[in-house]
Amino acid sequence: MPLYDFHCRDCGQTSELLIKAGDAPLCPHCGSGNMEKQLAQISPHMKTPGLIQKARAQAAREGHFSNYKPSERPRLK
Repeated sequence: MPLYDFHCRDCGQTSELLIKAGDAPLCPHCGSGNMEKQLAQISPHMKTPGLIQKARAQAAREGHFSNYKPSERPRLK
């Protein structure tokens, strides 16, 4: 099953949304219903480990760990 991104024509933001078939998505940024469905880019074959490493490095630079498994996240004291 393909994944879809939705681009808001009003605010210009792109979001990946999980919606039921036939439902009209709303923009999580501005609340608009003027969304355009797009095909999400898939990761190239055998490139996934490099993409994960890049995403984790960016997450660490930005101070969040959303790309890490819960068991890999630093423990808060």
